[in-house]
Amino acid sequence: MGTPTSGSGRHRRRIRLALPVAAAGVAAAVAAALISTSASAATRPTPTVKPSVSAPSQATLNKRLAGAVAADSSWATKKTTSKTGSTGTAVSPKIIGGGTTTISTAPWMAQLWYQDTADDINFFCGGSVVSPTKILTAAHCVKDENGKAYNWKAYGVVVTGTASLPTSNSDGTDVDLHGGTVSGVLRQWNNPSYSPSTINNDVAVLTLAAPVKATPIKLTTSTDTTSYKAGTSAKVYGWGRTSSTSDDISETLKTATLPMQSDSTCSGYFGSLFVKGHMVCAGKPATGSDTGSTATCNGDSGGPLVVGGRIVGVVSWGVTQDGVECVVQGSYSVFTKVSTYVGAVYAQIADTNLSYTDGKADLFARKSSSKVGYELDSKGTSLASRLSWGDWSGVNVILQADLDRDGFQDLVYRVASTGDIYWDHFVLNSDQTSGSWATKKIFTNWKTRKAVVIPGDLTGDYLPDVLSEDSSGVLWLYPGKGNGTFAARVKIGGGWSQYNQLRGVGDFNGDGKADLLARKSSGGDLYLYKGTGKSGTGLFSARVKVRTGWTGFNTLAAVGDLTGDGKADFLARTTGGTLYLYPGTGKATTEIFGTRKSLGTGFQQYDIFG
Repeated sequence: MGTPTSGSGRHRRRIRLALPVAAAGVAAAVAAALISTSASAATRPTPTVKPSVSAPSQATLNKRLAGAVAADSSWATKKTTSKTGSTGTAVSPKIIGGGTTTISTAPWMAQLWYQDTADDINFFCGGSVVSPTKILTAAHCVKDENGKAYNWKAYGVVVTGTASLPTSNSDGTDVDLHGGTVSGVLRQWNNPSYSPSTINNDVAVLTLAAPVKATPIKLTTSTDTTSYKAGTSAKVYGWGRTSSTSDDISETLKTATLPMQSDSTCSGYFGSLFVKGHMVCAGKPATGSDTGSTATCNGDSGGPLVVGGRIVGVVSWGVTQDGVECVVQGSYSVFTKVSTYVGAVYAQIADTNLSYTDGKADLFARKSSSKVGYELDSKGTSLASRLSWGDWSGVNVILQADLDRDGFQDLVYRVASTGDIYWDHFVLNSDQTSGSWATKKIFTNWKTRKAVVIPGDLTGDYLPDVLSEDSSGVLWLYPGKGNGTFAARVKIGGGWSQYNQLRGVGDFNGDGKADLLARKSSGGDLYLYKGTGKSGTGLFSARVKVRTGWTGFNTLAAVGDLTGDGKADFLARTTGGTLYLYPGTGKATTEIFGTRKSLGTGFQQYDIFG
């Protein structure tokens, strides 16, 4: 490591790692409000608002990355946060004892580079592409040991599509990506319960400013127990340190196979430092030296632990004791247990908002008198002043979605005169700093369809699907392919005509699967249909009544996570025009929503909510 190469003048700099170290008459009213038609259907709507594309230029990204790669002894050594306990102080991990691998084997691997020269903060983390614009990593790569957030938008870059670390020339003005792609970060999210002192809830998601072509990897499910059984073979990936006695990180991607350990084994060694249900440990007991040890170490933080092609863990922490790092005798590598956090992470993967900046779902509403569509941005528990999107006459359904998972909110709408369904989606130009709206017809003659819903990923492939109820009350699934096309439709079943509203965007019970809410025409009871990830008649679990007698509302809407807490929320408008936010709790019971919050009055002026 760190040996200059001859010929090209490029060389691999010796890097002293600055890691974020982890420490130890309702039906009639509804029909009028939501399925109303318009006489002016001669033209289709055209969005008049473009997303605020704030991706740095490629030159800026390259310069930022070159500066990070060229840093050597100037890299600050971050102070570790201590955990009390007989095992010593917890630190971020590396792969010691692994072998090299290729990017074709792990195409979802990402390098996270951060350099803030003003504050002398420099570090490297790993991550996983879980959607074209989403990188799963560790929360300690997003917040420091004092709980202060790093500014990834201003100082970070993400490299995907290569197994090699970038190399730079001697003065850091140029960088070779070795076939990879460098991307800027638009925003960051860490689990709001993350604790820097205990490294509990150590999971985060970075949203890229533009989609990448790297093949995403899926998360495990919330009900997965098999992957965590002691002895199960798991693989960890990363570019971290390959020796406990050297600060050099690996120039090429490495992997190692680790056996999963039981909670009792992990607790037996780490004591109270190990939080059962939130953490998992893996590997054979370290020997106290590099010889005979296979472990994660500094630089591997945020990378994936994989079983059966799915992420089951995120590299979180290890221990150092008496000057020994990462291979303390008898110790194991510790990971965030992904099955516990899959619901919150899925909310970030599926998140898409009209403002494109804050990770909170926003509301699209059409004014009934003028047919003008408006964007009402979420401020958490209130809505900002509306922004006009122009004339939206001639349509009787408008849905907010992200069919291609590019991070831009799409609008799917039905033309009243023909019943045709169109998909308006924003397409970036090649410079990734500007773009334009494109329109594609995705379904023809759905004039008699009683309901159209885009709840998210129903089939478990991380691509949004479409549900439609036909005139006889049969519900159909149209599995999305991520490009505005769909696989052959699948019959879910009949009897859906008993409901006057079908709504859903997101995961209401926190298991990482999209769900559906349905209100009965008779009596107004509200039911939750939990997604199972299976197709056909098994698409949903048996319904659960979550509210009784919701006859006082004439409009229901679901647009995702309005509060930004990682749980899907719900909107309901009274007959008098008051709009209420029902914040999601993640519970599939009558406690599905927290205390409602009024978003204001006068909402009777709108005839369609997205």
